[in-house]
Amino acid sequence: MSKGHLQVLNSLDVAKTQWYHFKAIAISGMGFFTNAYNLFCIAMVERLLGRLYYTKPGAENPGALPINVSAAVYGLALFGTMVGQLFFGWLGDNMGRKKVYGMTLILMIFTSIASGLSFGGNDVRGVMSTLCFFRFWLGFGIGGEYPLSATIMSEYANKNTRGTFIAAVFAMQGMGILGAGIVTLIISAAFESWLRPPPYNVDPVASIPPESDYIWRLVLMFGAIPAALTYYWRMQMPETARYTALVARNPTQAAQDMSKILNVQLDAEEERFNEMARSERQQFGLFSTEFARRYGTRLLGTTSTWFLLDIAFYSQNLFQKDIFCNIGWIPAANDMNAIREVYKIARAQTLIALCGTVPGYWFTVAFIDVIGRWWIQMIGFFFMSIFMFAIALPYDHWKKEENHIGFIIMYGLTFFFTNFGPNSTTYVVPAEIFPARLRSTCHGISAAAGKAGAIVGALGFVYASQDIDPTLRHDGYPAGIGKKMSLIVLGVISFLGMLCTFLIPEPMGKSLEELAGEVEFDDAKYDKSVGA
Repeated sequence: MSKGHLQVLNSLDVAKTQWYHFKAIAISGMGFFTNAYNLFCIAMVERLLGRLYYTKPGAENPGALPINVSAAVYGLALFGTMVGQLFFGWLGDNMGRKKVYGMTLILMIFTSIASGLSFGGNDVRGVMSTLCFFRFWLGFGIGGEYPLSATIMSEYANKNTRGTFIAAVFAMQGMGILGAGIVTLIISAAFESWLRPPPYNVDPVASIPPESDYIWRLVLMFGAIPAALTYYWRMQMPETARYTALVARNPTQAAQDMSKILNVQLDAEEERFNEMARSERQQFGLFSTEFARRYGTRLLGTTSTWFLLDIAFYSQNLFQKDIFCNIGWIPAANDMNAIREVYKIARAQTLIALCGTVPGYWFTVAFIDVIGRWWIQMIGFFFMSIFMFAIALPYDHWKKEENHIGFIIMYGLTFFFTNFGPNSTTYVVPAEIFPARLRSTCHGISAAAGKAGAIVGALGFVYASQDIDPTLRHDGYPAGIGKKMSLIVLGVISFLGMLCTFLIPEPMGKSLEELAGEVEFDDAKYDKSVGA
C-alpha cells in the first residue's frame, strides 16, 4: 500500500465490478451517443440542404453546397466543440465534475432543438446563419462531455478495468454515428413513402416536395432526445471521491459518498489526510516549469496524437459520401430525387458504421486492459496508414463497378483500425496520466488539440479534395489536389501519429495516483489493503 494513501481511494482501485460501474457507463455513454449523433448527422442531410436552398434549375450537381457554406456548417460546430473542451475542462477542475456535468446536457438539448428550428423564412442566408449559430453552441456543449465524462469514469473505475470502462463510454460515439444513420434512414423512408416524389427528374428543383424541409429539421432535433432522457440520472451521481478528497479537500464527504456506492464502511481518515497535506509538495500550476518538467512530454504526446488522429477521422466520416459518389456507389444526383438521395447517403454511412466503426470501438473495449493502450494506438495508426495507401494509390482501380465491394471492405477496415486504435486510446489516456487537480483541464486541452485537427481535416478536405482540373469547377473556388492525393496525405498523417505515440506512457494496471507520480506504491500490499 502507498505511504499515506487514503482507504477510500484504495477501495475504488481494487473494487470488484459492480452495478454502479455499469450505471456510470450508461449515464456518461449516452452523452457521447448524443455527441456523435449531433456532430455527424449533418453529413447525411447536407445535400438536402443544398437542394432546398442553393440548387437552381438545370444545375449540373444538384445538392452541392457552396464550399464556404459547407465549411461554416461543419467548422463552426467543431470550433464550438474545441472551445467547450477547454472551458468545461478547466471548469471541471475548479467547480467539480458533477456541478458542471449537467450544464453540458442542458446546452445540447436546447441547441439540438434550436438547430432544427433554424429560422429565416425565405431568406437562405437567414436559415444558414441561424443554423451555424446554434450548431456552434451545440458544439460548445458537446465539447464539455469529453473531459468530464472521461475524468468521471476514470475516477470511479478500479485500476484493473479502468481502460475498459472509459473505452466503453467512448464506444457510444460509434453507436451515435450508427444511430444518426438509422434515424435518417427511417425519416427519409417515411417521407418518401408518404410524399411519393417522382423517382427520376432531370430538374432537381421540381423533384423536391416542400415538405422535404422537415426531414433535415427532424433529423437534427432528434439529438435532444437521448440527452433529455439522461439528465435526471446524471444529476443523481455523487461527486467523484478523488475530486472530493484530493481537490476539494473533504475526505469525510468522499468516504460517505463511496460508502454508499461500494456498500462498505469507509473511514474518513482525517489524520492521515492531514499528514498527506502537510507532506505534500508545493502546488504548481499548469503553466509552471515544474508541470512542464513532470508532465510536459505527456501533454505533448496526448495533444499531438489526438490532433493527427482527428485530421484523418473527421475527414473520413464527414466526407465519405463524396468518395462513395465518386466511385459510383451512390448514384448521380440527377438520377434520383432529393429524398432518395438522403436515404442512399444514410444507407452507405450506416453500413460503414455497422461493419467497421462500431466493431472497432468494442474491440478496444475488449482488449484495452489486455494488450494495453500503447499497443492498440500503435497498431491502429499503422493499419490506418496501410489501408489509406491501399485505397489511394490504385484509386482508379476502385472506381470500376466490379471493384466496389472491395473498396467498401478496404474503407471499412480503415474505420475499424481507426476505432480499434487511436480514436479510442487518445480519449482514454489523458484521463489517466495527469494529477487529479489538473486531470479535467489536461484532458480538455488534449481533446481541443484533437478538434483543431478535426477542423483542419474537415475544412481542409473540403478544399483539397476538389477536382484537380479547374475547368471542371463551377463555383468560383480554386481546384484542389483531388481525393486520391488527399487520401495519400491522410496516410502520411497516420504514420506521423505512430511516431508521436512514443511520447505517451502505458497506464494499464496502475492507480491514477501512481501514474500521476503523487504517491509511491508497494503493489503487493496495495492489492491486499482492503481485502481485494
